[in-house]
Amino acid sequence: MRTSLLPPLLALSLCCSLAQAAPAEHQEFEATLLAPFQAGAAPGRTFTLQFAYPGLARTDTVDWRVELMRPDGRVALRWRGAAPFTGDEMTVAVPWSGRLGLSPAPSGIYRVRLRAAVRGDAHEEIEQDWEIAVGAPLLPAMPAFPPLPRAFEPAAVAAPGALPYTVYLGNLHSQTNHSDGGADIAECKGAQSPLKAPHGPDHAFAYARGRGLDILVASEHNHMYDGSEGSAPDADPAVARALYRAGLESAAGFSKKHPDFLAVYGLEWGVINNGGHINIFNSDELLGWEANAKGELMADTRTPRGDYAALYTLMRERGWVGQFNHPAHSGQFQVDGVPLAYTEDGGEAMALCEVMNSTAFSTNVSETETRRSNFEGACNRLLEAGYRLAFSTNQDNHCANWGASFTNRTGVLLPNGTALNRASFVEALKARRVFATMDKDSQLVLTANGRLMGERFTNRGPLALVANFASSTGKKAASVAIMEGVPGRKGTVTQMSDQAETTFTPSPGAHFYYAKVTQDDGNVLWSAPVWVMQED
Repeated sequence: MRTSLLPPLLALSLCCSLAQAAPAEHQEFEATLLAPFQAGAAPGRTFTLQFAYPGLARTDTVDWRVELMRPDGRVALRWRGAAPFTGDEMTVAVPWSGRLGLSPAPSGIYRVRLRAAVRGDAHEEIEQDWEIAVGAPLLPAMPAFPPLPRAFEPAAVAAPGALPYTVYLGNLHSQTNHSDGGADIAECKGAQSPLKAPHGPDHAFAYARGRGLDILVASEHNHMYDGSEGSAPDADPAVARALYRAGLESAAGFSKKHPDFLAVYGLEWGVINNGGHINIFNSDELLGWEANAKGELMADTRTPRGDYAALYTLMRERGWVGQFNHPAHSGQFQVDGVPLAYTEDGGEAMALCEVMNSTAFSTNVSETETRRSNFEGACNRLLEAGYRLAFSTNQDNHCANWGASFTNRTGVLLPNGTALNRASFVEALKARRVFATMDKDSQLVLTANGRLMGERFTNRGPLALVANFASSTGKKAASVAIMEGVPGRKGTVTQMSDQAETTFTPSPGAHFYYAKVTQDDGNVLWSAPVWVMQED
């Protein structure tokens, strides 16, 4: 029998809560940076800034600054600007000659960083940064790595000496017309009115399978099952609950009919403003807080809006696994007023953090979308808070282009011979056997003294970290970073090596390490971390 986190409330209390309608989703400031990795024939290049704010109430000003950072981390150049901003999509071009002063910039891997904010907006400044190659930097030495077989390919057999896992590529964050997605490409201009667009889960699963994905998660906004973004006074709770069950049945039926593909139906819980979105991948219960005018709950199980500590506790009790979606640097996932706060229950339930997304409202179907967001800084803060998270990269599709807007994928590792189903998928997430890649044809697997990424273990003596990279299309690694942090320190994750193979003796205590590789085309891959308790 399904139960509620809270005892039943009086109808009067629930009715009065209707006035506290949630702000409209996806009506916040977006800023992205496109920094071409290679310069092309000319030494210079143009950095492209794109801004949008669908919910901006009045004309305001967007302030931005771009910094070009040398390979040693020092700032080489700065550009600043301010422009009137209506909230409609706006593009700013920032040309760079390829020179520092009067001389061409020395060869190396540089970093371009954007910071942007709307003056009248109370939300935090958005930060994006990407690496670029200047001149002809030396490529790092990479270890030989027999790539892991891809699922259901004719030649999907493990190479001699390969790790005993198969890679399944998925998009673990998308919407259909069970919430605010599912619009035809030609008609899609942003988030849809809940439950109004033409395409539902069955269409999404078939589309994604046809585009070569192995996994698609339809993660529907939990508070839209009444057909609104707030509380619909005349909504029927039985209809809302039945719609969620229909989504679960759609995913199960599609997966059974197509054993080469895993269809997953789940929840995107929470609101953006004063909240934060969390994907829950394996809940058979509709969670919510919305009620109709009679005080009837539009869900199976009551979960108070914004109470992340209670949600984490419920998730841990139920064995549910979650993902932090497009996290902000501050202000989200608060517990007792502390953003990005760690709880023991959350540490067990939360397994993934979106490190990079292509824009949610892309209508691109050729995998060439240039608007991308980078959330590595926020994910690092969650790791430093104590969460044990692997990185994912998804598309958050609201238009009918599931998996087609860009080449980014989340790689999930299953033991060779294991059937692809919801149970094995959830087990892989709980084990953090996951990597994030902007290139669907490349892999990155970190090992530590031969142990696989995602593991936590006690170590004595030296620790050998190896960033294992493979590309089936001949891409090369242009840069490697081994990142180090301390769980629970609430400090800063730093780069401790630029070598793919690094052996050292950590200081006593707890550490985590992950690898990041930038390809020679600018696409980036992130491994899952390893968590090491170093003993004397």
